[in-house]
Amino acid sequence: RNTDPAVARSLALIAVVVTGTGAAAGPQPLRHFPDAGGCNLAQFKSLSPQELQAFKKAKDTFEESLSLKAWTCRLRLFPRTWDLQQLQVWERPVALEAELALTLKVLGSMADASQGDILDQPLHTLRHIHSELQACVSARGTQAPNAGSRPRGRLHHWLHRLHEAPKKEAPGCLETSVMFNLFRLLTRDLKCVASGDLCV
Repeated sequence: RNTDPAVARSLALIAVVVTGTGAAAGPQPLRHFPDAGGCNLAQFKSLSPQELQAFKKAKDTFEESLSLKAWTCRLRLFPRTWDLQQLQVWERPVALEAELALTLKVLGSMADASQGDILDQPLHTLRHIHSELQACVSARGTQAPNAGSRPRGRLHHWLHRLHEAPKKEAPGCLETSVMFNLFRLLTRDLKCVASGDLCV
């Protein structure tokens, strides 16, 4: 199956940001997303029980298969210090978009390989969230608070980490990191971005 176009565009953007090539710049500060034109992220402050159940089923199924493998993963892609509240408000959707892009890429590959039916609903939900997030970023323009600047500090470190992960981590370790990060992505990172500057 071909990579989802939205995922490909996002991964390309991450590569540009990380390597410093091209003229890409971060988005303008995003405040209360429900009030921003073209944004509809407030709906994602909490997902429906049915959607969460689909993610839980996928994660449980993965854990059952994991016990049959002998993966020895030394590095944690999403450490305990991964907390979007540490970023500025305008940086959070950039980080979440990168997190979602990698998650979609990994889960898409897993669906192609063996878990298509179980991952269908989670992938549908994540693609919808990713699409809405991109609409919000686009709706507020393409210039960061400091025009022409590239992401620095913690945001740059996180983007670089996500960009390099597929090259540095074994496929099994990458799948494990993404699957065990799913609920933090959905209940913490997504909720934080959907809350705008109310996430403190």
